[in-house]
Amino acid sequence: MLEQEVKELIIEALQLEDIGVDDIDTDAPLFVEGLGLDSIDALELGVALQQKYGISLSADAEDTRRHFASVRALAAMVVSLRKK
Repeated sequence: MLEQEVKELIIEALQLEDIGVDDIDTDAPLFVEGLGLDSIDALELGVALQQKYGISLSADAEDTRRHFASVRALAAMVVSLRKK
């Protein structure tokens, strides 16, 4: 399942040693509350997503913010971008 892969990628790319896949809620926010990621984490995660899935992320900050809202949103973004 893609959402599971995205969770694994988040843990690996951001070196979150104390967090397991089951600790990440698919619909919880990734930034501030929820997982508590910051802008540096977003950059690292964006690069990891591009490398793993061969996608190109939009420079539009509003789109990016929406796509990085949760694991479910990231998985949906990957699916939509891989079809292009």
